[in-house]
Amino acid sequence: MKKIFLTIVLAAFTASCISTRNTIKNIDNTARMPNLSKERTFIITETAQNNKYGYDQDWPVNLGFLPVQTAEINVKRYFDALTGPEGQKITYTKQEACCPFPSERNSMGAGLLDVYEVTWDGLATPVKIYINLYEKGKIMAPAGFGIKELK
Repeated sequence: MKKIFLTIVLAAFTASCISTRNTIKNIDNTARMPNLSKERTFIITETAQNNKYGYDQDWPVNLGFLPVQTAEINVKRYFDALTGPEGQKITYTKQEACCPFPSERNSMGAGLLDVYEVTWDGLATPVKIYINLYEKGKIMAPAGFGIKELK
């Protein structure tokens, strides 16, 4: 009896955790991984015109250019290419994973977004940036960020 109850609870929990539809609006499976600088950061050439890019779970930064097991390197490459709006050095810390969505790029059939807290000198309140390591998309700086100059 305990086994049946546990199976039912586990099935209900799993079904409730994964959305049946994908709400991410900026997936582009044809997007190419940005080139790398000498410092091994992404070369980012533009700032997003959409103010939701990176700040909203439906408009995350899609860094899924590598297998998920090794994709964390792209987080470093991405954030190390950004600055504050006046060239300030940024710091970033992973806060949580959230927002499950269906994904064919994961053997479990679902992905999660990683939420990073980002700050720089002069910023009153840290900002949250949503990162998707499963899907691809055009890589840009979120509105309000700067892009590190190449040397």
